[in-house]
Amino acid sequence: MRYLLTLAALLASLNVLAADYAREQKWADEVLPSVLVGDPVWLAQANGHKFLGLYTPAANAKAGLVVVHGIGVHPDWGVIGILRQQLPEAGYATLSVQMPVLKVDAKVDDYPPTFDEAAERLRLAVQFLKDKGYAKVAIVAHSLGTKMTYHYLSRTPDAPVAAWVALSVPAAPDMAKLKLPVLDVYGQNDMGHVLDNAGKRKAGLKQKGSAQVVLPGADHFYEGKDAALLEQVRGWLDKTI
Repeated sequence: MRYLLTLAALLASLNVLAADYAREQKWADEVLPSVLVGDPVWLAQANGHKFLGLYTPAANAKAGLVVVHGIGVHPDWGVIGILRQQLPEAGYATLSVQMPVLKVDAKVDDYPPTFDEAAERLRLAVQFLKDKGYAKVAIVAHSLGTKMTYHYLSRTPDAPVAAWVALSVPAAPDMAKLKLPVLDVYGQNDMGHVLDNAGKRKAGLKQKGSAQVVLPGADHFYEGKDAALLEQVRGWLDKTI
């Protein structure tokens, strides 16, 4: 009996930590009818699961950008939707991708078991843009998406990624481990763990071209500050890649 209870608990915990594909599909069903900018694409993982991306080309593009959302949302959500739609107007094609999501009540600390799958999705997204002919590919990620991106970049030193824009990183990853230039952006009124770790992140920005920027008056979601954020991201990319 005790064995059965232990097994049931283990299976329940694995279910909680597995990416919720049904929730991803619900997001896609809600998002796709309202997409007016860009085209939906479906990328296939090794396990056969297909995840949604929103691809927006740009005329005479300077580079392609993989755009990565935060916890439990979708590739057209909030500031991510704004960036993926407006960066092409600045000369950067975008592919905003659905990252693994867990159940609605999952916390940030529940997500690390999904990071390997997140890395696979980022690899596939980068390859998609390379196959489209973009000589240079960069990543723009927000919040939990930055932790997923760091997992990918720190474990794939030869990834064909030219630069990384990290928005509101909720931790202090060792940026010095990365070889590519990094723009670390956070809001003046960001979440506590983003603000508390800013100094540690800045200390690791040793790569040529790396920088840290504090956006005045901005919160964690850059509400009402999207124009200023877009200008910071565009300006840094223009001079970096």
